[in-house]
Amino acid sequence: MLQPKRSKYRKEFRGSMKGMSGRGNELAFGEYGIKAVSGGWLSSEEIESGRRTITHHTKRLGKLYLRVFPHKPYTCKSAGSRMGSGKADIKGYVAVVRPGRILFELSGVPESVAKEAFRLAGHKISLKTKFITK
Repeated sequence: MLQPKRSKYRKEFRGSMKGMSGRGNELAFGEYGIKAVSGGWLSSEEIESGRRTITHHTKRLGKLYLRVFPHKPYTCKSAGSRMGSGKADIKGYVAVVRPGRILFELSGVPESVAKEAFRLAGHKISLKTKFITK
């Protein structure tokens, strides 16, 4: 799974996800893309699952660009533990996604193949998404 190599401060606050995406909201590398319509956290497992689905459907033709990376750690207390006694250990990493953010881009494949690959990948992602072209 994707995760940062190093982080200066291990545990972060949850933060806020207000507003639309100011950057990363236009196609930059590929001809086709999948854009987030809703906001939320995208886990490293979801990103990897979407990537594998797209590469499997395109049979590794063309070039796939990942436009999100899970920088934010999240914690989770174990079941049955008592309240208090500090913040829990890091369970995984998530990418904070605002509405309008491009998640994946694809180039070098026909539009029909890209559309179907992104449709399948959209089912793996917990956000509402839409297919976009250049």
